[in-house]
Amino acid sequence: MTDPADRTTVIEERLADLMRTVEDLSETVARQDREIDRLTARVERLVRREAEREAEGSGGVVLGDERPPHY
Repeated sequence: MTDPADRTTVIEERLADLMRTVEDLSETVARQDREIDRLTARVERLVRREAEREAEGSGGVVLGDERPPHY
């Protein structure tokens, strides 16, 4: 049979390891949340800018060898 003190030490070590893992995961999730917020804001700015460009009528793209309409 194992010594209760040894068993307690093993449990304490496992608990400490799990607590470190939870802290690391919490930091990772917080960092990812900030990154998602930053990227979401960036996408919203790009969508708004593109909508403004389309509203101004300057969103046309010349494809291949097409001549612009003023030729």
